[in-house]
Amino acid sequence: MTRITLTAPLSGPLVPIERVPDPVFAQKMVGDGISIDPLDQCLRAPCDGKIVQLHPAGHAVTVATPQGVEVLMHIGLDTVGLKGSGFTAKVKAGDAVKTGDALIDFDADYVATHAKSLLTQIVVTNSERVAAFAPRSGAVTAGQDVILELTLAGTQTEAVTESVKTVASEAILIPNPTGLHARPAAVLANLAKKFKADIRIQKGDQSANAKSVVAIMSLEIGYGDKVTLTARGDDADAAVETLTPLLWEGLGDEGCKPAPAPASVEVSPSAAPAPRPRSEDPNLLLGVAASPGLAVGEVFQIRHQEIQVNETAEGDPQQERDRLDEAVNQAKVQLEALQTSLHGQRAADKAAIFAAHQELLDDPDLLDIAHSALAKGKSAEFAWHRAFTTHADRLASLRNELLAARANDLRDVGRRVLTLLTGAEPERQEPPANAILVAEELTPSDTASMDRARVRGFCTTLGGATSHVAILARSLDIPAVAGIEPQALELPNGTPVILDGGKGTLRLNPTPEDIARIRETQERLAVRRQAEMAVAHEPAVTLDGHRLEVVGNIGGLAEAEQVPGLGGEGVGLLRSEFLFLERSTAPNEDEQFETYKAIAEALGPDRPLIIRTLDVGGDKPLIYLPIPKEENPFLGERGLRIGLDRPEILRIQLRAILRAAAFGKVRVMFPMVGLLSELRDAKAMLEEERQRLGVGPIETGIMVEIPAAAIMAAQFAREVDFFSIGTNDLTQYTLAMDRGHPKLAPKVDGLNPSILRLIAWTVKAAHDQGKWVGVCGGIASDPQAVPLLIGLGVDELSVSLPTIPSIKAQIRNLWLHECQELATRALTLETAAEVRMATSATAAP
Repeated sequence: MTRITLTAPLSGPLVPIERVPDPVFAQKMVGDGISIDPLDQCLRAPCDGKIVQLHPAGHAVTVATPQGVEVLMHIGLDTVGLKGSGFTAKVKAGDAVKTGDALIDFDADYVATHAKSLLTQIVVTNSERVAAFAPRSGAVTAGQDVILELTLAGTQTEAVTESVKTVASEAILIPNPTGLHARPAAVLANLAKKFKADIRIQKGDQSANAKSVVAIMSLEIGYGDKVTLTARGDDADAAVETLTPLLWEGLGDEGCKPAPAPASVEVSPSAAPAPRPRSEDPNLLLGVAASPGLAVGEVFQIRHQEIQVNETAEGDPQQERDRLDEAVNQAKVQLEALQTSLHGQRAADKAAIFAAHQELLDDPDLLDIAHSALAKGKSAEFAWHRAFTTHADRLASLRNELLAARANDLRDVGRRVLTLLTGAEPERQEPPANAILVAEELTPSDTASMDRARVRGFCTTLGGATSHVAILARSLDIPAVAGIEPQALELPNGTPVILDGGKGTLRLNPTPEDIARIRETQERLAVRRQAEMAVAHEPAVTLDGHRLEVVGNIGGLAEAEQVPGLGGEGVGLLRSEFLFLERSTAPNEDEQFETYKAIAEALGPDRPLIIRTLDVGGDKPLIYLPIPKEENPFLGERGLRIGLDRPEILRIQLRAILRAAAFGKVRVMFPMVGLLSELRDAKAMLEEERQRLGVGPIETGIMVEIPAAAIMAAQFAREVDFFSIGTNDLTQYTLAMDRGHPKLAPKVDGLNPSILRLIAWTVKAAHDQGKWVGVCGGIASDPQAVPLLIGLGVDELSVSLPTIPSIKAQIRNLWLHECQELATRALTLETAAEVRMATSATAAP
């Protein structure tokens, strides 16, 4: 019998593996072994061997002995979420090591305060090679004391005859936020070992033994990666049928839909979504403002009929694939014709939505899921339905509202292809005159084809203000409410209602007086809008000659093209996230450059373009940039912190911005800056890339949206050319209230005197050093806030595009000295309600 001794890789007291506070290790799902509570900060080799796996996060390494025993050392618990912070690898895969060689240095203080535990596990992942484990106890010294003695078993190889068939799964998209790290890999390997079949997991052209934790981790399978399972043996069918749904559901990993993992593995339940606000008035239903405007009409319910499909194919897999390809191509032709029509109507923004639909039809993951189902004898209709609903359901479950809203787009384009495959008649529900449409969900196709002569507005129980349906409604000037209370679906057709898209409400059974008042308001607003548009291109100058710059907040090229026509003097905030969302990989430098260049050219040489660098985080993650679940994502990795932590992404964006500066008045702005060191690091990165490109400097600013930045405004002003105050986040951080909270949201008001004081403080600090200040948050578009901001000394208002003409018109009717007096008085008040009452006399009617 062969024996192997493992020497302590760290100094510290030994802990039985059964006492580790993690069921995956304690239940020996990774393998048998021992744990150490470390007293030093360098992990050393426990034996002679070869490095066969080093985790990308740097927290785990595997050494294979000459006898083929695989020894995994895992520093801490839940340390994969640190993404490498605090770990420095001293070796790489393939290196030969001797007992006592340094493998990983780690910052024990950092890891201890950012992870669940520092306990370090030493386990044999191919425990079937070991006949007996003899763990030691007590305190040990690294490189000297033995911690584990192994007695090897005889070599055992199970023959698999050539006559046994191989079974393959469909394509599986990994839902685990941090991929298949040690815990889910152990769950998979432990379950796979219950089958006699040889089971492999494949990613791209690489495959690994699904019964080996180390082998699985060596594939570096990340969130959203596509994998397949293959099994060969007598119980291959059962293995694939059992393991495939578990992989789909995340193998019990936190942050995924709970999988039926072994009972000993605790699975954290998903947090229940916050309840939506409900009205106490039986004649008033509440929702989310999706598209502003008032509409009077009668309810017309829209219902989408479920298209029935047969699961079993009538033809062979190739014939079914040909049918699917033909239907997809026909859908592309339809979408191309729709885009051409919209471009002819000078509706480039609406056309862009259907261009995105066209791209969805070429999504390789979507098609691979469909093709793998076709190969298993499923019909084209069934395979396609399964592919697009699987993807749509995953998107809809995301916390990021923008990404979740795209699920509806996928269902829309999915139904288009499904209709072509089945030959079903396209749904035609003709609404009557003065219709207020009510539906669980409308698709972009529904919205784009609405008859504006009949439809006055719509509301849906699903969706939000960022959905493509809401975007289309705003571009079509159709009042809309999303997320309306579900009882709206029970309203009979013909019920008289008043829809308020600005407030997000649906008023039932209005009186004739209510209706008359609304119609009078609509007529007055139409006349005022016409007058405002007639002078939209004139500057915004107060009655006593004080000028403000009024610019727009945009999220892409289509909106940039609208800015000049609305009288906008530039763009005060380009949300660059639109380039990074709804895709599986980050945009490259050239793609970003071409987009920024096109936007700069659309604005012209004299209108400034301020590009905010990527602003994402734990509360709005990207598929290809997984961020571990945080206890409070609003206080975690967000904004500039993400860029500094992933400098390769920020550097590419900065290079694209610098290149685009040759085509317009381009400026760069960093979001969520709280520390001077963060800003200086970002500026240093910008300067390095500028010098590499050999281009001139560009104006640089920050968003003041963290209270610390406002309080330290004098120090920050020395480092930048301008400030732009993001009042939305500044308000919720200052008041410690989530603006999306169902109960607290009404109290999150940017006119709270505390916020006004921070704005005043910021403006003074900037002006003292000759720097200008803009406001790009929601209150810049609020008529009641405009005179206050003028009085506080703000130089620029960056507003939502539709409000540009009205905000400019309002400014032309104000006196600077009156605004200053109003602002001084507002700073002495106690509540936002008092401030709003004080401003009501100067706000627009």
